[in-house]
Amino acid sequence: MWMVRSDGGQYAEEFVEQGLVAISWKEVGPLTGEPSREAVINLVKKTWPGFKRMKAVVSGSQLYKMASVMKAGDGVISYDPSKRVYHIGKITGEYKFDPQAEENMAHRRAVTWGALIERDKLSVPTKNSLGSTLTIFEVPEKAEHEIADLLAGRVDKIEVPEEYAVNEAEVDTHNLMDDSKARAKEFIKDKIFDLDWEEMQRLVAGVLRAMGYKTRISPQGADRGKDIVASPDGLGLEQPRIVVEVKHRRNQQMGSPEIRSFLGGRHKDDRGLYVSTGGFSKDAKYEADRASIPLTLMDIDDFVDLVIENYEEMDLEARALLPLTKIYWPS
Repeated sequence: MWMVRSDGGQYAEEFVEQGLVAISWKEVGPLTGEPSREAVINLVKKTWPGFKRMKAVVSGSQLYKMASVMKAGDGVISYDPSKRVYHIGKITGEYKFDPQAEENMAHRRAVTWGALIERDKLSVPTKNSLGSTLTIFEVPEKAEHEIADLLAGRVDKIEVPEEYAVNEAEVDTHNLMDDSKARAKEFIKDKIFDLDWEEMQRLVAGVLRAMGYKTRISPQGADRGKDIVASPDGLGLEQPRIVVEVKHRRNQQMGSPEIRSFLGGRHKDDRGLYVSTGGFSKDAKYEADRASIPLTLMDIDDFVDLVIENYEEMDLEARALLPLTKIYWPS
């Protein structure tokens, strides 16, 4: 069974009225002769040379499924978000390209539509599994069995024991949220590691500015143990004066010698911040705990948390180094 939706499900009614499923990327033109996945991806790249690699791969893969993988006799499902219902049908025709169709309906297959299922009748895991943003994907086996049970009348609604009903939804939603947050954090870390050292330095300064400090970045060369100075006045004359060292080295921990070297040039009223994307050794953490001035060690995970916490207050210069999109989640 295949999930097919165009523009987030906005064409579900047209699918049912016209007896088909369809997707966009009209400019690619007809995909004849059951082309390979690689051939379709290359065609997408040729049609839109400005596409980033992953966007071309995702777009081409979905076109390939429509043209070469889906078959007559396969089940198909499409979601109508305005009515909160899933339309269920069966593919009855081969792939076709309609040059006269609008953009989102060009690549198509004939479908005989039958039943529909209200979203509220599905279990939380199945709702989640049908919530992919992809235009075309294969429905997971468990979800397909659940839909089949509902269609056959073996169950009227997927139920769980009353004492577990709320917990199932809460636990599954909580797990999905935690998984999404964890993945998002890893993606952000990937983007940070793509920055060079100078960009990383500017990003750290941008977070400090978002927290209300004014910053001065040391010029390249011998910086006497400081990359950034943050203070209320921007001159380092008013307290607190935070002296920042930035080490941007993948998989290279900072040890106690680096911490001692950083501390050696500090004044008694300074506050220290040491950012190392490669992390810190146990000896480095011990050295920081016994430092004569307040010193915070911040690894990549701590830094990402700080970025997320202060991102909305970051200026355009800092955001340009690490563009992020805010996603809202039901509380």
